[in-house]
This record gives sequence, C-alpha cells and structure tokens, in this order.
Amino acid sequence: MSAVDARAHRADIVVVTGLSGAGKSTAIKVFEDLGYYCVDNLPPVLLPKIVDVVSEARGEGARVALGMDIRGKEFLPDLSRVLDELPGGRSAVHVLFLDAADEALVRRFSETRRKHPLAARGGALGAIRKERGILSPLREMADAVIDTSQFNVHQLRDALVRRFRREGASGLKVSVISFGYRYGIPVEADMVVDVRFLDNPNFVPALKRFTGLDPGVRDYVLGARATRGFLRRLSDLLLFLLPLYRKEGKAYFTLGVGCTGGRHRSVAIAEALGDILGKGKEAAVVIHRDLSRSALPAKGMR
Repeated sequence: MSAVDARAHRADIVVVTGLSGAGKSTAIKVFEDLGYYCVDNLPPVLLPKIVDVVSEARGEGARVALGMDIRGKEFLPDLSRVLDELPGGRSAVHVLFLDAADEALVRRFSETRRKHPLAARGGALGAIRKERGILSPLREMADAVIDTSQFNVHQLRDALVRRFRREGASGLKVSVISFGYRYGIPVEADMVVDVRFLDNPNFVPALKRFTGLDPGVRDYVLGARATRGFLRRLSDLLLFLLPLYRKEGKAYFTLGVGCTGGRHRSVAIAEALGDILGKGKEAAVVIHRDLSRSALPAKGMR
C-alpha cells in the first residue's frame, strides 16, 4: 500500500496527558491492549509521519495513542498546531487529560517513593502545583478529563476500556456517574443533577448498610412517586438532548448524579438511567465513583 493510499484511511488519534502520578502510564498500557500504536513523549511534529507509517503497515486507519507529559514540556507548544494541521475529515483526534487532587498525588508519590519530575526543595506539593500550571493549556484542549483521585488501577482501566473500545458505530459516548456531594462534583461532568430531594435510605435502619445496587434500596428509591416523576422528566430531557449533541459533533457526554454520600440515591438513579438509555442508541456507561469510600463492601463500577 502506498503512503497516498494509507492517508485515505481514517486515523484515530488519542493524546494521553495529565499530571504526573494521575495514571498516564496505566492509560498507555490500556491503549496498547485496545490495539493502539503507543508512543510516549514523541515530539508532536513527528505525529503525522507516525500516522502514515502505522496506516501503511497495518493496512487500515492508524490507531495511535501519543503520551505527552511534563518531561516533554519543550514540545508542548507544538501540539495544538500539529493537531490542527492533521487532515480534516480523515483524523478523529481526542485529547485525554488525567487529573487528580493534590493530596491524592502527594500520597501516591509517598507510597511509591518516586520523585516528582519537577521536585526540588519545595517538595512534591510545590512541584505538583507548578506542573498543574504548566499543563493548564493541555487541560483546556482536552475533550475528556478524568479525575483519578478515587480510582485504583483496575477502575481506571475499566473506565478507559468502556470509553475508547472500538464500537460498531462511532458517535457520542454517554457516561452516567453517581457521586457524593461531600466528596465534590466530578470534574468531567457536562451536566449535574442533584437527587438529595429524594427520601434517604440512609435513615432507614434496614437499608442503611446497603447501597443503591441492592434490590431493597433500589425499590425504596425508585418506588417513590417523586422519583418516578423525576425520572420520566429527566429521561425525556436526555433523549431530546443527546441526539442534538451527537449531531453537533460532541464526542462525549457525562451526566453526574449526586446525593449526599454517593451510596444510595445517586447509585439507584444512575442505574435506572443506564437501563433507560440502554434501550436505544444512547446506551450509557454507568460508573459509581464513591462506593469505594464506604467502609462497607461495595460493587463499584459496571
């Protein structure tokens, strides 16, 4: 196959970036498993050549994951220009930014006994804050931001596989994330709904120790008249909006569903929305961000 023929194939390119310690190395391994040709800290000016070479070698559109982090900071200003110059209509480009709270990153560097790339006399926290400032232009470019503060390696892998695994048809990828307000709103959420107005199973002794994945809690939450009316109206809104987002070219839509602790109401509602959206082409990935914060056993992510 000639280079000209190779360029006729549609390339799928993901720039994987983010803060040191937020999970980029894990993410690169996941993309390798998904069939992407992965290169770490390659100067961006070489990306078009890599795309052509991979397409020619594999006889199909290249799937390339380019890792970029603070170690290649001298190349960061070139990235936006290179991505803009890729052939329009033949390159699907996504920028994935992995973020995490400062305290989570400090803890990870302490646990692994690794030194932050920018660490000096100010220690890890000062280096993290400096890095956050340097990488802020990349975060602004990102069309997908994942906060890994509460993720373990397996949860991060699951989230990436669900989001980037090649499907039969391209289009809008929908995620529903349950969370607890006491732990903060998910940074990746495009829309947030607050379900703290619903009766709280936490105050029902027979239900308190269970989660929204348990049939008893689910029936308690979903059986209420207020819940039924809320779900009906919210589902109608989402089924109206999602095709419009798809038509506009949006690649991802993330809905956050929050209650106080992220264990009961938000989990049950997120599961119900996943079932509703799963009946059509708006099928959603459902993630329960804060179940692992509970002292009780929890099922996590599906």
